[in-house]
Formats: sequence, C-alpha cells, structure tokens
Amino acid sequence: MGEQTATKFPQEVIDEYAALGVDLPALFSAGHLGNRMGLQILEAAADRVVGTLPVEGNTQPYGLLHGGASAVLAETLGSVGAMLHGGSKKIAVGVDLNCTHHRGVRSGLITGTATPVHRGRSTATYEIVITDEQDKRVCTARLTCMLRDATPTDAANIPATS
Repeated sequence: MGEQTATKFPQEVIDEYAALGVDLPALFSAGHLGNRMGLQILEAAADRVVGTLPVEGNTQPYGLLHGGASAVLAETLGSVGAMLHGGSKKIAVGVDLNCTHHRGVRSGLITGTATPVHRGRSTATYEIVITDEQDKRVCTARLTCMLRDATPTDAANIPATS
C-alpha cells in the first residue's frame, strides 16, 4: 500500500532531484500516514497532481468514508504540487486546509486531482477535487501552503537514493 514507484514526474523534475541524490518518490509521497491509509500518487507536476485512496480501511463508524481521509488525500496532493512549484530549494508547509464534503462513499477507490489556484513566491494554493469511481464529486478542498527556504535541518531529513 502507498507504493510510489509508479508515480509519473516531468523529466526536468526527475533530473533536478536526481542531481541532488534525492529519492524523489519517497520525498513526494504521503509519508507514513498515507502509506498506512493506502494513498497512492499516480502523477505529480506543479500544474497537476493525481492520487487515489481506498475507501476500505478509511471509514467512520457508519461505514462511510471518513472526512479526515479526504482531508489527508487533499493535503497530500496539494502539498506535493506546492513542493514541485517551489522546487528543491523550498519547503512547502500547509497553513490552511478547507474541505467541503458533498456525498458519502461506502466502497471503492476515490481519486483526487489537485490543480493550482495561485502559485507565488511565498505561497501556493491548490484546489483539490475528489471523486468516486462513478466520477461523482465527493469532496472539494482548497489548500494553501507557505513556501519557505529549505534549511540544513530540512536537507538532513530528505530521503536519499540508495
């Protein structure tokens, strides 16, 4: 679950991070939380990030997709977009997340697509649309990330290629 080997990145992004010795799929992933939830990032570029999340295992007591699961998917996809916009010398930090839940889902796979609303020097805002397998909108989210300069401490925590 959460395997990132199939993520499609633009070639220039692959080249930039490879030159730094950074494990790009590990860096632009959902991390431990996303892995536990089964989140997969399918494609990632500054102008569009797409990922999926299974409903099974991510439900609330009534058997519906947990709103927090939608929020994890939205924040992950928007953050990856913001990180790619900021480039290797910036760190994207979420500062505002808003989610509107439109309908319940009991099974299957949800898909989120993050697209930029604003990409500036110090902030990036993404709209994330989450749909079910019938392409019905489940959730609409908006994430704003602050883009700050990367520090040596940040660099020490970046996954290296093996």
